[in-house]
Amino acid sequence: MKEIYSKMEYFCAYQERCYKEVEEKLYSFSLPISEKEEILTYLIENNFINEERFAQSFVRGKHNYKFWGKNRIVNELKFRNISSRIITSALKEISEETYLENFHQLAEKHWNNITERKGQKKNKKFVDFLLRKGYETNLIYEKLKELDN
Repeated sequence: MKEIYSKMEYFCAYQERCYKEVEEKLYSFSLPISEKEEILTYLIENNFINEERFAQSFVRGKHNYKFWGKNRIVNELKFRNISSRIITSALKEISEETYLENFHQLAEKHWNNITERKGQKKNKKFVDFLLRKGYETNLIYEKLKELDN
C-alpha cells in the first residue's frame, strides 16, 4: 500500500495531473474501490492534485508550445472533466496580445508553407489547419482575407 502511495505521489509530482488522469492511473492497479478513493482523497488533501493548477499549466503549455487556440484548449479541458469556472479562469493565463501574436505568426508561417497556388485549395488547407489548431473562425477568415490579397 505504501508503495502505491509513493508511486502516485511521484506520478502527480512529475507533471501536473487532473483528477481524471490520476483516477485512470489508479484503476490500473487492482485495488478495492475504497482504497482507490482513500488514495485520491490523500492526493487532493496534500495538494498533489489541483484541478485549477492543472488547467492553468495546461493552457500555458498548449498555447505557448503547441500554439493551440482557445477552442481546442477548452475542448481538451472539458474532455478531462474540468469545470467551466476553472476553464474560464485558466484561459486568463494567455494575454490577448500574446494570443493574437502567436495566431498571426502561425497563420503566416502556414500560409507560406502551403505549396498549392493561390485559390480555393490553398484557402481550404489554410482554414482547416487553423480550425484544427482551435482558433476562432472570425480570426481565421480575417487573416485569410489579409493574406489572399
